[in-house]
Amino acid sequence: MTRLGLTDTTLRDAHQSLLATRLRLEDMLPAVEMLDAVGFHSLEVWGGATFDTCLRFLGEDPWERLRLLRKGFKKSKLQMLLRGQNLVGYKHYPDDIVTEFVRRAAGDGIDIFRIFDGLNDVRNMETAIRAAKDAGAHVQGTVSYTVSPIHDVCSFTRTAKELAELGVDSICVKDMAGIITPYDAELIIRRLKEAVGLPVQLHCHYTSGMGSMAYLKAAEAGVDVVDTAISTLALGTSQPPTESLVAALAGTARDTGLDLALLARIAEFFREVRKKYAEVDVGTTVDVNVIRYQIPGGMYSNFIAQLEQQKALDRLPEVLAELPRLRQEMGYPPLVTPSSQIVGSQAVLNVLAGERFKMVSNETKAYMRGLYGLPPGEVDDAVRRKVIGDEALVTVRPADLLPPGLEEARREAAPLAESAQDVLSYALFPPQAKKFLEERLAARTGIDQRVLAQTAAEVERGKVYPAP
Repeated sequence: MTRLGLTDTTLRDAHQSLLATRLRLEDMLPAVEMLDAVGFHSLEVWGGATFDTCLRFLGEDPWERLRLLRKGFKKSKLQMLLRGQNLVGYKHYPDDIVTEFVRRAAGDGIDIFRIFDGLNDVRNMETAIRAAKDAGAHVQGTVSYTVSPIHDVCSFTRTAKELAELGVDSICVKDMAGIITPYDAELIIRRLKEAVGLPVQLHCHYTSGMGSMAYLKAAEAGVDVVDTAISTLALGTSQPPTESLVAALAGTARDTGLDLALLARIAEFFREVRKKYAEVDVGTTVDVNVIRYQIPGGMYSNFIAQLEQQKALDRLPEVLAELPRLRQEMGYPPLVTPSSQIVGSQAVLNVLAGERFKMVSNETKAYMRGLYGLPPGEVDDAVRRKVIGDEALVTVRPADLLPPGLEEARREAAPLAESAQDVLSYALFPPQAKKFLEERLAARTGIDQRVLAQTAAEVERGKVYPAP
């Protein structure tokens, strides 16, 4: 066997999991030179919720973040997490927007695109895969791991083979809930290596406390790469710690060859950085509920937050009992973005409304129609009729129903956009991008463009007379 490769998630998934995605660029750049010197297989630095959070909360341009990180990393490969047709958002976008986004992301510094779909519907990954291949990037097709009566090593292998037929360069098994057991990890990795003939990577969260054990058994089964985070931003809902795995494999056939002394310096840097984000820090304890209920830790905490808002926290056991029943009725979707939010919110509604499906979210209706893709299993017909009545089901790839959107986004963003990347930001998150672009312009000119727009509107309505 060869050395085990490690992908570092510190600058993306680690802080997304532990610090509400709030890590700022100013706290990343000082560590870049050290991270670049480690010799990681790659570093995940972009995608997931980071794009949205940059615009919504941090006042940062996500594209500028990528360009500056690319400039700092001289020799390391950078990768991102891409939600298939959802890109970095929570709905399907038209093909022209998907293609342009991937092309620009590759041009600004992404070497590896990890592309997944919340339902493992390969159709929802096709456009992004093709665009990334056309851009000359490494394309990693992703199998979202979950536990259900219809998900097993055969179903995961089948999805991986479909991705291989699309020309992906490697396969990732994405254990977003942190629930894969060590021996299941060994079995799945061994089977995929035999069946697909591509490099295989394993992505785990430490939520259940089994992540490092799963990595060890996967390493013995021949996994090519695993995802880890520097120890001071690891554990809990983040990834297993880098240093522990490096030490465990030292002197073996899977020795990573990485320098523990250098990793220790990086860990100390992020130990200090983490203190700045104490208000959003969720901590690093093992969550036994993820093992009991087979749901992501973030989904469990969302239940608590939703029920507390409704002063109904005492109904939590009912929500947890409702979840497996509802998931079965919806065809056992993997509980990852956006399906985890859809299923979780509907479970809360079913309990609080006093009658199942008395209140139904728009997202649940769209899911039942097939607008998110093909459910992995059979959907309960009676439930579907209760939710959408006699509405026609969508059997085509959902994005086939979307008209092109890039030109419209260009027109709408034209007064504020300074680049093709600005247009894409607007296309994905119109309100958040508009606010960011207005504030950026105001900072440069000293003029609040929103005030100007309001004044112009009032002039148009005759409420204000401009000076002669």
